[in-house]
Amino acid sequence: MNESLEIIKNLDWSPLIISIKTAIVATIISFFIGVLLAKKAMTCNKKKKAFLDGIMSLPIVLPPTVAGFILLIVFSKRRFLGSFLLDNFNISVLQTWLGCILAATVIALPLMYQNARAAFEQVDENLIYAARTLGMSERKIFYRILLPVARPGLIAGSILCFARAMGEYGATSMIAGNIPGKTGTISQTIAMVINDGDYLKAGIWVVIVLMISFVIIYSVNVTLSKK
Repeated sequence: MNESLEIIKNLDWSPLIISIKTAIVATIISFFIGVLLAKKAMTCNKKKKAFLDGIMSLPIVLPPTVAGFILLIVFSKRRFLGSFLLDNFNISVLQTWLGCILAATVIALPLMYQNARAAFEQVDENLIYAARTLGMSERKIFYRILLPVARPGLIAGSILCFARAMGEYGATSMIAGNIPGKTGTISQTIAMVINDGDYLKAGIWVVIVLMISFVIIYSVNVTLSKK
C-alpha cells in the first residue's frame, strides 16, 4: 500500500495530460467533419451513401496499425505531402504531437460520423418539410431544426469520439512514437511500463483509465436517456 502511494505521489502525469489534450482536439476536429459528412450523406443517393459509409467505416474494421502505416507512408518526409508540409510550412507530422492528433482523429472520426448520421436520420422529416413550406432556407433548417433535435445524439457521439481518441494506441505509436512528455499517451505508457516489468505502475494507470472510461460511459447513458 505504501509503495502504491509512493508511486502515485511521484507519478509523471504528462501521459494523462497529453492524452486529454489530444482527445479534446481530435474530438473538435471530428465533430465538425463528422457532422458535415453526415449532413452530406443525407442528400446522397444510395450508391454514394454506401460508398461514403464504406470509407468512413474502414478505420473501425481495420487494425489501427494499418491506419498508422498508411499515415506513416502518406506523411513521410520522403513522400510528396510530408515533404510539402515540411518544406513550405515547416510542419512535421511524424514523431510530433500533431501526429498524435492526426492518428486519434482518423480512428475516432467514424464514431462521430455514424452517431451524427443516425441522429439526423431520426429527425422527423415532417419538421423539415414544414420548414421548407414556410420558406426557411436549408441553412436555417440545419441550424434551427436538425442540430437542436439531433443534439443528444451529437453529444453522445462526441463523448464516444473523445473516449476513442483518448484510448488510441496502434496508429499513434506508429506515426507519433512514444516520446515521454511529447507524444507519450496513457496507452503507450501502459505498454511501456508492462514491457519494463513494472506491473504496479501499469495497474495504477489501468485504474485511472477505468475510472475515466466509467465516467464517459455514464455520461453517454445520461445523455441518451434525455432523448
